[in-house]
Amino acid sequence: MEFVGLAATSATINGSNTGTPEIFDIVGHFAQPSPSSILPKTPIVCKPSEAAMEMALKIANINPQRTLFFEDSVRNIQAGKRLGLDTVLVGTSHRVKGADYALESLHNLRQAIPELWEAEIKSDVGYAEVVAAQTPVTA
Repeated sequence: MEFVGLAATSATINGSNTGTPEIFDIVGHFAQPSPSSILPKTPIVCKPSEAAMEMALKIANINPQRTLFFEDSVRNIQAGKRLGLDTVLVGTSHRVKGADYALESLHNLRQAIPELWEAEIKSDVGYAEVVAAQTPVTA
């Protein structure tokens, strides 16, 4: 899911510009309205509001426990962490409070978080359909 807080433009994260097309699954796009937009009567909540993030996760039907939250803002990273998300601060290699990972660029994603690909490999392991039962034998 892409969740941007930009007014007039949108910074799109997609596989073609990160070199890692197989891991990004953008389910939806949430953006802050531009200042010239006519505002609805219902309140508008934006990042870093935890309510906005919870709403986005709910609308997109995303499990926060299986989500990596990529962000370039420290305060948004901290809000994501308070919601229980695993967080990746992008734009610096220095981790801050609330960031599980820090990446200078998304281009080093495979090297920085190899477990994303390791989990995929482990899921390809086959298991027997029938579980063996232990049977006591008296000799």
